Amino acid sequence: MTQGQMDTATLLLDQHIKHELASLKGAKLRKFIEHEVAELFRLGDVVTFNRISSIDQVMSVIRRVVMNMELDAGIPEMAGEMATEVLNAPVQSTTQLKQVLSREQATAFLEEALELREHRDRVIKEIMVHPVYQELVSNVVYHGLVNYLYEDNLITKNVPGVGSMMKFGKRMANRAVPGLDESFERRFKAWLAESLPGLISRSEAFLQKALSDEEVHDSVMAAWMSVENLTIGELREGLGDVQLQEFVVLGYEFWLNFRQTEYFEGCCRAVVEHLFDKYGDEPVTCLLQDVGVDQTVVMTEADAFILPLMDVLREEGYLEALLRRRLAPFYQSAAVKKILKAGE
Repeated sequence: MTQGQMDTATLLLDQHIKHELASLKGAKLRKFIEHEVAELFRLGDVVTFNRISSIDQVMSVIRRVVMNMELDAGIPEMAGEMATEVLNAPVQSTTQLKQVLSREQATAFLEEALELREHRDRVIKEIMVHPVYQELVSNVVYHGLVNYLYEDNLITKNVPGVGSMMKFGKRMANRAVPGLDESFERRFKAWLAESLPGLISRSEAFLQKALSDEEVHDSVMAAWMSVENLTIGELREGLGDVQLQEFVVLGYEFWLNFRQTEYFEGCCRAVVEHLFDKYGDEPVTCLLQDVGVDQTVVMTEADAFILPLMDVLREEGYLEALLRRRLAPFYQSAAVKKILKAGE
């Protein structure tokens, strides 16, 4: 370019940038965004979901961003700090549980849970056959029987001296036959182990019958009414900041492992495949409508975030620098040089 052509190109560039900066603020910017949003929604009425994305593309994003992205060690620390701030916020001591979850909502959750009768029966059965529960039953029966024999039966209570005589006889027998107590306990518990299956079966039948929907409903709601007037702060008493942060760290470590399991990937794929089965051949706006997103929603967020952000970018000089980086190569190009030369 000649010096004159360069000066002309520079003037054109400066005027172009000035024009763009003037259009990227206030009412002009909002009108521009509103118009483009309307155009995008119009385009979304004819472009299908399959044209802008695919199952493999979405799964690739999930693998990169959700499953495999290296997360900084500061994340659990920050999460723990935020959780602590939330639990120590003044609102915890002024908000009652019923203000967060109403009695009607709790009742609705409970009634839905009561519909899972098969699952409840299975849980009871699994508890009954668990070795820990069976050991508990054995110990309760054994110690209850021993306590009854030496202290709580009618004879020892009502006939003076009988209880003392029985305990004296027990001590004397142990002296005469060392280990008698241990032998009795071992044999009695062995007998209990043989009798336990029948006892457990009867216990299970009793619980299945006793835990009727009405009984469970009344018991849970009674428990709910005893705590619904407590504040969130009162309900969390005993959970200190250190314990809370430890739970956050444990949850974070669980997530790091869980996100890379085949189970997690399989669940994600099932959701993505269903999304494309349902919306793949439908216009993009069909999906947006089903999730409640329309032009009004988009413009509300634009007013809240985009317009203030653009003001900051313009005040900091970023917008002008961006436009100059974008447009300068064009005004310095051979095409512009040719146009300017032809106009001389």
